[in-house]
Amino acid sequence: MQKFPMTAAGLQRLEEELRHLKSVERPGIIRAIAEARSHGDLSENAEYHAARERQSFIEGRIAELEEIVSAAEVIDPALLSGDQVKFGAHVRLIDEETEQESSYQIVGMHEADIKAGRLSISSPLAKALIGKKPGDQVSVPAPGGDRSYEILTVSFG
Repeated sequence: MQKFPMTAAGLQRLEEELRHLKSVERPGIIRAIAEARSHGDLSENAEYHAARERQSFIEGRIAELEEIVSAAEVIDPALLSGDQVKFGAHVRLIDEETEQESSYQIVGMHEADIKAGRLSISSPLAKALIGKKPGDQVSVPAPGGDRSYEILTVSFG
């Protein structure tokens, strides 16, 4: 079985989503299906078909989350150190073209959220950053052409 590196916080978010789906969404959709069935002919019942489609999505997401959670390998960034970028590192970058600074934490692919500053370890930017140190420059292929960044700081915890 493939293991997925993940932070403890990322695992906790996935476990909370799984709990919510099982304890709130699943019972709610079962009630919605029962309600729609009570309206009669199922062949032309849009509520029933929508509820069944939603149930299929919820069950699929539950199965996906159960697999991810069972294969999670929790890595505590607070126990890591050094000045090289690796899993769990907080990295501050500057875009060499726009002079815009950005900060990211390198996390597992199932907990990535770019808006929250969590960058998937499998992303092109994270792959370019791995093993680099403050002061190093990296070039990352992007749809509008290569982007160049300079690493300002690397920290853990």
